[in-house]
Amino acid sequence: MLKIENISKTFYPGTVNAKTALDGLSLHLNEGDFVTIIGSNGAGKSTLFNAIAGVFYVDDGNISLGGEDITFTPEYKRSKYIGRLFQDPIKGTAPGMTIEENMALAYLRTAHGTSPFSRISKKDKEFFQEKLSLLNMGLEDRLKQPVGLLSGGQRQALTLLMATMVTPKLLLLDEHTAALDPATAEKVLELTKNIVEENHITCMMITHNMQQALDMGNRTLLMTQGNIVLDVKGEERAKLSVEDLLKRFKEGTGYALDNDRILLSK
Repeated sequence: MLKIENISKTFYPGTVNAKTALDGLSLHLNEGDFVTIIGSNGAGKSTLFNAIAGVFYVDDGNISLGGEDITFTPEYKRSKYIGRLFQDPIKGTAPGMTIEENMALAYLRTAHGTSPFSRISKKDKEFFQEKLSLLNMGLEDRLKQPVGLLSGGQRQALTLLMATMVTPKLLLLDEHTAALDPATAEKVLELTKNIVEENHITCMMITHNMQQALDMGNRTLLMTQGNIVLDVKGEERAKLSVEDLLKRFKEGTGYALDNDRILLSK
């Protein structure tokens, strides 16, 4: 499904500020995999997502999705089949536009290559309401309301819906519940789990919560210094505790994980 072969990315090469963010990283995902990713700040997690999404081109290596080489495919073209959510709910929607307008842009951009400037039919609006009702937030009756008036949790749930209305080949979740209060974060996580499972979406989720990394999905990666130092799944993963994960991180890197945000979120 997703094949990443030996990719590297260095920012500001040839200067005193040169930073190798990805260092010969390889990763293969099967269709339907739900991968959780843990790592300290600067480990390369978001940089990996940016490389997959096409925010920049990698210096070396190749990326293919669904058998198609997308290494040099522009970001706007990849966005038609790669959904993405960010930590900040504001990034996923246009606040000055209505719920209906936001959904229309997302739907028309991804549905069979339709222009985002096409007209929305009555049937499309009914489809939007049907999808919104699944969130159980009452948004299906507020299509004409500006998205900027919604709470952070409502906006993130809407963004999740927009990213998956037309089933993407790959869904990237970059700490998408980190900015939400615990109760709302739990609700959005449950929505995420249900949508991914029901639509059999291949998904990658960055999280700072180690227990969450073991509970969600079917596979967990640990990253450091632009590479993957641990990749566990199946029975091996099912037996792991947070303490085991910390121990395995130290064994793989030679040093203990010292990120307070991660350690306090066990």
